[in-house]
Amino acid sequence: MAAGTSVLDSKMAAGPGRLGVLIGVVVLVIGLVYVGRHLLTDLSGVHAESWLPYALLGVALLTALAFEFVNGFHDTANAVATVIYTHTMEPHVAVIWSGMWNFLGVLASSGAVAFGIVSLLPVELILQVGGRAGFAMVFALLVAAIIWNLGTWWFGLPASSSHTLIGSIIGVGIANQLMSVKTGTSGVDWGQATNIGKSLVLSPIVGFFFAAMLLIVSKKLIPNKALYQAPKGNEPPPFWIRVLLMITCTGVSFFHGSNDGQKGMGLIMLILIGTVPTAYAVNHAVTYQQTQDFVAVSTQTADMLNHYVSPAAVVGDAREEVTDYIRTKQFTPNTMLALRNLVNGIGTEMALYRELKAVPQDKVRNFRNDMYVVSEALRLMNKTHQPEFSTADAAILANYKKHVDNATKFIPTWVKVAVALALGMGTMIGWKRIVVTVGEKIGKDHLTYAQGAAAEITAMATIGAADWFGLPVSTTHVLSSGVAGTMAANHSGLQMSTVRNLALAWVLTLPASICLAASLFWLFSKIGGSGS
Repeated sequence: MAAGTSVLDSKMAAGPGRLGVLIGVVVLVIGLVYVGRHLLTDLSGVHAESWLPYALLGVALLTALAFEFVNGFHDTANAVATVIYTHTMEPHVAVIWSGMWNFLGVLASSGAVAFGIVSLLPVELILQVGGRAGFAMVFALLVAAIIWNLGTWWFGLPASSSHTLIGSIIGVGIANQLMSVKTGTSGVDWGQATNIGKSLVLSPIVGFFFAAMLLIVSKKLIPNKALYQAPKGNEPPPFWIRVLLMITCTGVSFFHGSNDGQKGMGLIMLILIGTVPTAYAVNHAVTYQQTQDFVAVSTQTADMLNHYVSPAAVVGDAREEVTDYIRTKQFTPNTMLALRNLVNGIGTEMALYRELKAVPQDKVRNFRNDMYVVSEALRLMNKTHQPEFSTADAAILANYKKHVDNATKFIPTWVKVAVALALGMGTMIGWKRIVVTVGEKIGKDHLTYAQGAAAEITAMATIGAADWFGLPVSTTHVLSSGVAGTMAANHSGLQMSTVRNLALAWVLTLPASICLAASLFWLFSKIGGSGS
């Protein structure tokens, strides 16, 4: 391993060269110009009474992009470790290649993961995201995640950015509940957190066993000894295995962008909604024809819900009633009446404004909040099957929710470009520490061609499936556990000190990020003062 490693050391020590630096600078400048131009265009219709919203927007956006930048240190580097250590690609070429496909993955992302993570947050903090408590939440989440990610990166530990962010969300939820016991505010959506937690816990187990099985099967089907031996000197793998490794590196990079890139997007959208709701609270891209369709669907849905309203039901503030249902998960006859009233009110206002971009500046946040709580209530009802809707009525509600989500759950292209740039820049600067850990310190022997391919194929398939189902998984855990699985299957032996440190980071990430975020939320809430 020493000879191969020394060759790699010299490769990785070399800089990207003038051409590489020039290309990186040009891409960065073009991206920043694109992001800045579109952001300024969006803000041109905003009439703020002071400079404070713009200052908050700038600081919050920089913090969110810093999280994605540090995320690039960790997760994107995993995609290139196998192609570098098998001499499939030169290190800096691999990093640039991976960054390009990360960029495309981010652009192609659906947003399902982004808004799935946002739904974990306490509902009342989301509804007042433009207030002090809302900003305390956002900054606590991001700063806690950045601190833990930087710490684990410094020690070369491939910790999970997904685990870190989920832990930070749980910490904010717990702190919010403990700080506001008398007002009955909500904490964590434990049902949703459990579902996401399962994907985070199971994905490294899947990575370990599937990569191991894939290597064992390949040995039976492809008895080419060269594939199962360490690379000799600087020699690249056979042509077909080299193509396979490049394809899997490309796939992991693409799916990493489409999955991990979304984690910051949801928080960036909360920031935009909180600071400049006029521009981002509702989707201005919804056309006049789509708006009219929304009005018709709203009328249909309100009429259908009316059949489920109890004559004895009484409600004061409809949004407050539905918000209480989301917070407590307790359905009452009043909930259905409040939901019907909200749906009817949204449809009436939509007909009045005719287009979403025509909603008055002083009403847009409330209008968006009404749609948000309706969407979350419908999600919860579908999940709990309470009340029990007929098949036809459930289809009507699903169609209505689709229209509501199209109006509120959107991500502008410039946000995706900004996240992709942050991820890419993070990879360019911080890739070496994690790559060395994955390539050299998990197994006792050098990574072979077949091991690299088995780990990458498993990671690509697992992350792609998770993205399809809208579940966040850790690229770090899947890939590193896949490498460990191939080492075990190959009887190469594992470096137990590294495995112990990885397991320790995996175990400590949740409690550490929970404590960090909870403490920061309390601190930021005190600094911001009371009030919303």
